[in-house]
Amino acid sequence: MASSVPANICHSLCLLQCNSSVEGTIYKYRAKTLNGSQTVNFSDYAGKAVLFVNVVSPPELFSLFSSELNALYEEMKPHGLTILGFPCNQFGKQEPGQRHEILPGLKHVRPGNGFIPNFLLFEKGDVNGKNEQEVYTFLKSSCPPVGIDFGPMYGRLFWEPLKSTDIKWNFEKFLVGRDGKPVMRWHPTIKVSVVRADVRRYLLEQRKKRK
Repeated sequence: MASSVPANICHSLCLLQCNSSVEGTIYKYRAKTLNGSQTVNFSDYAGKAVLFVNVVSPPELFSLFSSELNALYEEMKPHGLTILGFPCNQFGKQEPGQRHEILPGLKHVRPGNGFIPNFLLFEKGDVNGKNEQEVYTFLKSSCPPVGIDFGPMYGRLFWEPLKSTDIKWNFEKFLVGRDGKPVMRWHPTIKVSVVRADVRRYLLEQRKKRK
């Protein structure tokens, strides 16, 4: 999963502040839930902070997907945070399952034991390239690219053309503020514990501003 970004570069590029003057918000976009049964308008999240994450569910990555993201949502939900997960198969083809296979696979196979993500998952789709989801086009255009390298590149990236602003690998994260505009973007290698601290700081600052 990790990208080969040198530590000194990652220090300055792995968390970036987004362009606060960007035109538009996420509220003009929408997406279908994982099973395709419901279309969710992102305007439903007006007034909330929203964390967008492109996710996969192979066992070797699942501690991040299951325990850490679930725990983050459980802790931050009362403070106004929502997490939205977007399965994607463009990085090493690590999410090959069909939409009807992903949740049952999580529940019964990996990690099994009845596991269910406590945050909303959307239909599997592209986050880069000519068929990328529109909301990801907006997110990427609102924030500088994190790092300078992709993950393991050769034979592992499945889209064209490659752009510097593209999502670098699985688990890249964007925080969108209560006004629908992107606030922060984290490199895929950044741990959820670091994201948690940044999100807590942001929510605290926003709460102080509203007083």
